[in-house]
Amino acid sequence: MAVYSTEIIAGPEGKLELIREAPVDDGPLAGSDYYAVVCHPHPLYGGAMDNKVVTTVSRIYRELGVPVARFNFRGVGASEGVHDNAEGEVEDLQAVASWLQKQCSGTRLLIAGYSFGSVVAEAGSSMLTTDHLVLIAPPVERYSFAPDQRFTCPAIIVLGEEDELVGFQHAKQWAESLASPVKIIAIAEASHFFHGELVSLRDQLTPMLLTALG
Repeated sequence: MAVYSTEIIAGPEGKLELIREAPVDDGPLAGSDYYAVVCHPHPLYGGAMDNKVVTTVSRIYRELGVPVARFNFRGVGASEGVHDNAEGEVEDLQAVASWLQKQCSGTRLLIAGYSFGSVVAEAGSSMLTTDHLVLIAPPVERYSFAPDQRFTCPAIIVLGEEDELVGFQHAKQWAESLASPVKIIAIAEASHFFHGELVSLRDQLTPMLLTALG
């Protein structure tokens, strides 16, 4: 199977476009029951599945040996429908997770999301049986996250200390206040868009994910 394959699947509002990435055979988690889905940033501000943070996170899962899909929310690229303020997008996530599960026979779902995608990822994790969650630059001042102060699974939260859209100290305090198991990665030079910091993101997130999942 090709490393990358573009697929069109049935979604709740029509077609959904995704890229499926095959895991490397010698990754430390190769042969496990994990499968992963990654959610992109805000569609109304140019967010799509080819975003550089999204592709970096997808590559991390792939190199760990985990099958992964990244997809375009409704109304983006070849995905049909219109933007639905993080509500219908959760249904899109559910459709992609169900499709990938059948393709790879996975039983342990991992979800990651960046910015707006983290809103969808967190909401989706509470509706799907999810083993682990990664939230990158979650906009906690604009959206409701974990209203009961806990996630339904362990999580890693990645914050940029120079984030110009998400207040670092506020987000860090929120993450530290959660009652469920959470690990925090703070990247000193990272802005909201992680310009020049993708290697730092990869180098810090990869070992923490391996520890969490290994």
